[in-house]
Amino acid sequence: MEREVKDTDGITWTCVQAYTGLSDGVQDQNAAQVKGTEDTYWVVCTPSGGAKSVRLKLQGEWETSYSDEALLSEIEAQRQQD
Repeated sequence: MEREVKDTDGITWTCVQAYTGLSDGVQDQNAAQVKGTEDTYWVVCTPSGGAKSVRLKLQGEWETSYSDEALLSEIEAQRQQD
């Protein structure tokens, strides 16, 4: 569950669902799920450059359902809050 997107500054963001690789798939899904919110998961996006990683709340099958632009928009919105 990894996805890469590149922003207009040339930074490549690598996004992975939180807790990936700690256990089998179903347990990973449960660990990454946002408590109290159905079908929403924690995703961590790490930049290739000097920017700070961000933690996002994304819905459903975020790896395929979000366009690059939508994912970059979520990253930028979280960066503005930090």
